[in-house]
Amino acid sequence: MADVDSSCPVMVVSMAKATERRKAFAARAQKAGVPWRFFNACTELAEGLVYDAEAVERNKGRQLTKGEIGCYSSHYSIWREMVLRGIPQCIVLEDDTIVDWAFLAALAATDLSALNMPYLRLYAKLPVFSRTIQRDFLQHSRSVVEYVGHAYGTQAYAITRSGARALIEACSTIQRPIDDQMDRSWEHGIRNLALFPAPVIEEFVDSDIGSARFEKGRSAAFYSPRQRIARWIDRQKMRAMKLSLLSGG
Repeated sequence: MADVDSSCPVMVVSMAKATERRKAFAARAQKAGVPWRFFNACTELAEGLVYDAEAVERNKGRQLTKGEIGCYSSHYSIWREMVLRGIPQCIVLEDDTIVDWAFLAALAATDLSALNMPYLRLYAKLPVFSRTIQRDFLQHSRSVVEYVGHAYGTQAYAITRSGARALIEACSTIQRPIDDQMDRSWEHGIRNLALFPAPVIEEFVDSDIGSARFEKGRSAAFYSPRQRIARWIDRQKMRAMKLSLLSGG
């Protein structure tokens, strides 16, 4: 593991007991060339977070699993650590990622604040609407795009201290899973910037969060008139944001 003294450390979210996953990640990162360390994933609600059970039920039609709350708390805790320790920039990975370390070294040496990129995704689960913001970013044929929609995934991203502060404010009340909340640029105003093609991919392993959350139907709260209206308003805001990007706004 590289020395952790850096203006842009790499924090790898990992369960403390995930011995095999940590070994596998460390083996892949032997020649990382950029400082990194494991960040022990949370298993309980983190300090500073409020869990709004009614909002979660309306938004997801179920309650979040312990794993989802732990994931949410882990990322929130990293942002808090950045702010409290004055870390100017950080790259956050999860331990099931396969990383282009050479590119991450170049990214770590790049001042994202100066480029007005407080939050930059390095991986996404789903293709969504996007507009190209900058071509040939750090290397030929790598672009920065802006997403509008639910790309999902917290496996990899770069974030500045100002981005961490903004996400702390936007995510302090749990109303849905963390990636769902982070994607909501039309609501909180934090641009959902991403690299394409992504310099990180997700390894084919079982999720620590688990898939049981997808096996049951949604509760009645999800289909209530209030929630149908809320989703309609969301769609209109997303549509307006897409039109703004298309017009160069």
